[in-house]
Amino acid sequence: MASSDGYAKQIKKLRKLAAKGKAGLFIAACILAVYVIFGAIWRHLKTPVWRIAVALTVVCITFINTSFSAESYNDVVDYDSLYDAYMKDPESANDLTPEELMQARDGNEMAGLDDLIASREGEVEVEEKQEETTPAEEIVPETPQFNKSDWNLTLVNKTHTIPDDYTFTLGTIKGAMKCDERIIEPLTKMFKDAAEDGITLIVMSPYRDIALQEKLFERKMQRYIASGYSYMDAYKEASAVVTVPGTSEHQLGLALDIVCDYYTDLSAGFGDTEAGKWLRDNSYKYGFILRYPKEKEDITGIIYEPWHFRYVGVEAATIIHDKNICLEEFIDSL
Repeated sequence: MASSDGYAKQIKKLRKLAAKGKAGLFIAACILAVYVIFGAIWRHLKTPVWRIAVALTVVCITFINTSFSAESYNDVVDYDSLYDAYMKDPESANDLTPEELMQARDGNEMAGLDDLIASREGEVEVEEKQEETTPAEEIVPETPQFNKSDWNLTLVNKTHTIPDDYTFTLGTIKGAMKCDERIIEPLTKMFKDAAEDGITLIVMSPYRDIALQEKLFERKMQRYIASGYSYMDAYKEASAVVTVPGTSEHQLGLALDIVCDYYTDLSAGFGDTEAGKWLRDNSYKYGFILRYPKEKEDITGIIYEPWHFRYVGVEAATIIHDKNICLEEFIDSL
């Protein structure tokens, strides 16, 4: 009876509140809704089954919150620690995701213009001295002569593996991030000119050795298989996103994933950014090409990747850009 009197008093108060105008009516309706909802919950909680269910839910939420708190997640993605562990024991990275594995291998996952300049300080000094002592020579324009066997035109894709005798010297971009030393100078020049146009470019995932590429491909395969794909279907889907080990341009030291300071995702959206457009329109001037362009997927065998750039030399890059073709089409024309 006391409970009924309590409800009657509350209803009376709500009626008075609702009579004060639209605002009062809205507040009264909200309060009534809360009463109804919590009243229904309380009636269910009177049964032992529901009490046990609520108790288990609270325990599960507490466990999940403790296990996957921000602090514990940050521990997982502490890339400095990952890098240190990787350098001591590469097998320690076996359980990492592809993204974490790349960052563990590269150490500092990104490198900008300042890093490129710092890596070349000694070389620049030598070049400047040579320029001072070398007499100027008249430059005579020549028709470019291309050879499929030229180091900068080496074709690597699903049907062309890296030649067994292919060799090059690695140059340092930053920390453990490296690439073919011959492309660091044009890369630095491109980053400088982009900066003058207000574009801050960043290098991600340059040279990868075959061991890393194998791990990346295997991780992607396992993700598709876990999603229900057969082995062959998983292989097909994975090879459209991650190049098959032995056929990756990253292993040549000539390919770079390039993003910018405000867009670091390796996704198609990068192509719509000012940085992505700048690279598409200007990279050829420095010898780089957008390796996997739109509407060429049936030829390259790789999805559109507006972040993936490959060095081929200024002459070849200019032709590829002007004719709107991909590297496979250029090589076939030689």
